Amino acid sequence: MPVKLELLAPARNKDIGIAAIDCGADAVYIAGPAFGAREAAGNSFEDIAVLTDYAHRFGARVYLTLNTIIYEDELEKARRCVFGAVEAGCDALIIQDLGILKMSIPPIELHASTQCNIRTPEQARWLSSLGFRKLVLARELSLEQIRGIAEAVPECELECFVHGALCVCYSGQCYLSQYLTGRSANRGSCIQACRSLYDVQDASGKVLLPNKAVLSLKDLSLLDRLEQLAGAGATSFKIEGRLKNISYVRNIVRAYSDALDSIVKNSGGRYTRSSWGTPEGGFTPNPTATFNRGYTGYFIDGKRGKWNSRDYAKGIGEPVGRVSDILSSGGGTTVFRLNLYTELSTPVSNGDGLCFIGRKGKIYGMRANSVKNGCEISCLMPEETSARLVKGRDIFRSFNQEMESSLNHNLPSRLIPADLTLSCAEEGGWVIRASTVEGLELQRHFNAEPARERAKAEAGLKASLSRKSGLFTFTLTGLPEDGPLPFLPSSAANALRREMAEELEDMLYDRIDTAREEADMTESIPWEKIDHSRLVRPEQVTQLNCANSLAKEVYAAVGIEAAPAYELDGSGRVELMRCKYCLRYEMGICPKQSGNRVRKASPLYLVNNGRPVMATFDCFRCEMVIKSANP
Repeated sequence: MPVKLELLAPARNKDIGIAAIDCGADAVYIAGPAFGAREAAGNSFEDIAVLTDYAHRFGARVYLTLNTIIYEDELEKARRCVFGAVEAGCDALIIQDLGILKMSIPPIELHASTQCNIRTPEQARWLSSLGFRKLVLARELSLEQIRGIAEAVPECELECFVHGALCVCYSGQCYLSQYLTGRSANRGSCIQACRSLYDVQDASGKVLLPNKAVLSLKDLSLLDRLEQLAGAGATSFKIEGRLKNISYVRNIVRAYSDALDSIVKNSGGRYTRSSWGTPEGGFTPNPTATFNRGYTGYFIDGKRGKWNSRDYAKGIGEPVGRVSDILSSGGGTTVFRLNLYTELSTPVSNGDGLCFIGRKGKIYGMRANSVKNGCEISCLMPEETSARLVKGRDIFRSFNQEMESSLNHNLPSRLIPADLTLSCAEEGGWVIRASTVEGLELQRHFNAEPARERAKAEAGLKASLSRKSGLFTFTLTGLPEDGPLPFLPSSAANALRREMAEELEDMLYDRIDTAREEADMTESIPWEKIDHSRLVRPEQVTQLNCANSLAKEVYAAVGIEAAPAYELDGSGRVELMRCKYCLRYEMGICPKQSGNRVRKASPLYLVNNGRPVMATFDCFRCEMVIKSANP
């Protein structure tokens, strides 16, 4: 059997989810009204039901993110959310809080969130023993580490992030936002302190690096590594971005869907897509033309690199050129000439949003008012911006007017392939049969005079029937081997094709309605279905994010007395962050780097608005740890 590959897209709301499906997503993940790890991306179950109905037309799935930790007084509310997800037609829950395993809920597939800190085969075995069907792996893993986890838990599907923002800390283990402001990342309200500016100081207070976003990473892009990830055992490829807008999601989803289609086509039957229907027509995707902080493959090859986004913490877009001359300036308008870079997604045009980075890292924005010869640009800008726009500045495009217009108006249509076969009916006349990959079938009988010329009739039938109608793209694949063919005028053939499309669509909707009506709402407790004799003790025994009695019972079953989550009891000293990223390596002062005289990785201090945190360095594991600077 071919291995099913899934492209999993983010959905801030139902409209973005539908757009992702149209652009080729096999599944989308979306938050309900509560307990999603992006508190600004909640949705009603009524809206989610609309999305699931649309997704299920194409065999695409919808996963509800219920991936925050849950406090004791919220357990019943969370349980009702599970009911809402099942009633809305969701196919699975992505969860962090293990207390859900002890709830009485309707049957639904459970996926372990990346917030469960899944970095090792041991952690994967623990979660597999709890009954999770799919594990969302940490972003920091190499291909070899992914392969090791796949071999350890062959019964589980593995989901890997392939595109989007990177958290600097291992997911689920970041407490910096909670420490600084009382807003917890594990509760969906992270302040993104990793994108803030810090002075880097040594123990004496000497500033080594002033006012830089030293914890901000570039964005992940593994567009050219999907086949290797599949070869390592990953089957679901996840795009980050539940706070991103609709044009971003369309662009990135279409790019990755096209790449997966190419892999499937050239796999010799080894792979197939997990949903049906293919986007046809519409815009040409270009990931460089949409929001990004610069791209990195991160640790995919098991090697360190320069991962910091430098001055691009908020994203500056596509590099377009360097200022070669300031032609005029005054009256609120500046005209300048660019030496353009050779590989632009589209020419610079009127309405494009441009920006540059000043000497102290500040980003200055402007909009192209008019463009002459593709490189002479007139912009309205305040005096402060004009004074800092000098020869030699690199210019970036943060908003591509032409691309944005295409992403919003030149849209693809997702169509389901349907094969048509024509045969002679025993009772006279002709029978045309339609069949789709998802198992829909119908046949229609019709009468027609035999055509005088078979070749001409065959060409006419293929031209009239092998076309698009409704949700379907029809292909005439079978004809009688010999004898005459029917003479079917194009108007009659078109009407027949449209009637079949309508009937197939009705059959598809009936199937979806039946599945909704037959949804099993019988309550049961996932924990009681687990073979407790096969429970595996987790590798991680501290910082377990245990926020309720039910989760505590799960850990107690394997002999672990879980401490209260940091959000409930911040009195203990915890690692505020543990990171694969290393600031010393980034600055070129790592003891393991050749060419420097550093012999010891002494702590560094990151200071923002007068408040310091301490960075220590676990050189044995090659990791950086952020801690409170207070004794």
